[in-house]
Amino acid sequence: MALDFGKLEKLHIVAYRKPDYSLTSIAAPPFFALINPETYTYKYKIEFCDTQAPGTSGVNLKFNKMPPQEFNFDFLFDSTGVIQSIFPLALPVTEQLDIFRHSILQYQGDIHRPYYLKIHWGTLLFKGVLTAMDIEFKLFSPDGSPIRAIARCSFKGSIEENLRLALENRMSPDITHQRIMKKSDRLPLMVKDIYDDQRHYIDVARFNNLDSFRRIADGTEIKLPPVQ
Repeated sequence: MALDFGKLEKLHIVAYRKPDYSLTSIAAPPFFALINPETYTYKYKIEFCDTQAPGTSGVNLKFNKMPPQEFNFDFLFDSTGVIQSIFPLALPVTEQLDIFRHSILQYQGDIHRPYYLKIHWGTLLFKGVLTAMDIEFKLFSPDGSPIRAIARCSFKGSIEENLRLALENRMSPDITHQRIMKKSDRLPLMVKDIYDDQRHYIDVARFNNLDSFRRIADGTEIKLPPVQ
């Protein structure tokens, strides 16, 4: 089957009622962009505690947290007739904006918050919530009605709590890990990868009732317990 590399894919947003982004929690049909954005921006931040004692010349920055990533892009709305509309009827720009706001911005009484959102476009897949939207009206009809507008949208990433805990803990030395030995594996290196210190390999070998840490059969399950 030949791939159609020339097919135009439109950026679209899907709204969800639940933070697990499950198919059963989809709230409405996808909202498609009229025109794909020329650019979009990701912003990542890491926050450190930089409290410095009086009389000192420097400080060892200590990790505090990683705020959610931020994502920004612009949506175009148009009723000039120059651009083919994404709506089945030729709706005024104000009505297009009302539909957009209801889809992604408006407070939803059944879930007591706005929807969770998933943004798709090509390789882009962003999960989060809308945090701000600035609307700039660009063109007007003779009677003063807006016929073109740009909605500048800002989003922040949102992750389900169970998934966040799993991602944060998957390499933590404070939980039990399981590994399957392969021919290329070495127990001291495996231990260092988990604990950031290979000195515990003797304890790990003893915990797993191994006769030798050098000769471990391929396929052996190794448990790496929490550091005490």
